[in-house]
Amino acid sequence: MSNVIQLNARRPGFGPLRGLAALIDGFASHRRFGDDVFWLKENAELLNILECTGQAPGQEALEPHLAFYTDLPERLRFFPQYYRFLLSICLDLEDLGMPGGTGAELADWVAGQRLPEAELSDLQRAEARRLLARRGVAMSSRDAGLTARLHDFISRSQTFALPNKKAAYELSHIVFYLSEYGRRAPDLPAEALVSLEYAGLLAYLEQNADLLAEICVAMRYAGATPSPIWENWLAGAMGAFSLRSGAQADMQDDYHEYLVCAWAGLAARRGAPAQAVAPGPVSFHRTAGWSGPLREISECIYRMGAARSGDWHRMRPQIAAQLSETGHDILTEAEASSPRFDAFFAGFARSSLLRVAG
Repeated sequence: MSNVIQLNARRPGFGPLRGLAALIDGFASHRRFGDDVFWLKENAELLNILECTGQAPGQEALEPHLAFYTDLPERLRFFPQYYRFLLSICLDLEDLGMPGGTGAELADWVAGQRLPEAELSDLQRAEARRLLARRGVAMSSRDAGLTARLHDFISRSQTFALPNKKAAYELSHIVFYLSEYGRRAPDLPAEALVSLEYAGLLAYLEQNADLLAEICVAMRYAGATPSPIWENWLAGAMGAFSLRSGAQADMQDDYHEYLVCAWAGLAARRGAPAQAVAPGPVSFHRTAGWSGPLREISECIYRMGAARSGDWHRMRPQIAAQLSETGHDILTEAEASSPRFDAFFAGFARSSLLRVAG
């Protein structure tokens, strides 16, 4: 776990996704419509993963986005509140093979309007900075301390020993932005790698494939190797997906989990998903598996009150006795997946917080 590896500058050669043209057209034309913010979200996520995994769909496969691409300057002027979605889609389309130079125009306009200065969140400012930099545009010098603040957040490992999905997703995205999606070494503090490991342990204990996939990709972009226990489980989760097409497609689906599990498999050089995407409407559904024992473990130690301890070896028999056989197996696998499990549990048990100041 967490052995340092060499980053590639561009990280090509992930292998092609099967039915790539149909996948792009399905998201562009058959799930939602261009004036729907969820259309923007879904297509930005898909195109981003395709671009950062070195997919090469070709100009013809990007044709469903041509009208949207052509309209982007006017759309951005009317919807500046969506500038990150719009700029991301534009840049990814161009970098995937769409002819044109609209991305540089949009980046200049966003910077000129100082739109990133309207962001309250450092995470969103980091995303904006990374997007502008893709076309050589610098963000305002007023954000000179942004990287230091991001490092402060991701280095507070105790934050990520507690269940907090928002913080965990922010952690993974910060690593994405600082590493330029695997193109450069992000020079993270050592504590940030511990944070990623803790967040991964929580995701595994919850059996949350969506979050764990993002954590594993972030670890690889940070120059670390995720636990094979985690990546093997994600490969199994990927294999549990079924694709529905045509009239059977249901857009209340698990598309994001499918995309990030595929991304994690590609990042780990395990190959593309086996299923080829059919033309037309398509949806992605994962067969429900066992839920993880995270909630049961948390409830167990909460009921202990002042008797709980951060000493994992002392607490383990009491916790294990409360779990089902499957829950116990998942806990055992989580324990085996990280040499830092004891330290993680000390934070998870909140033993240092038992006495709350009055």
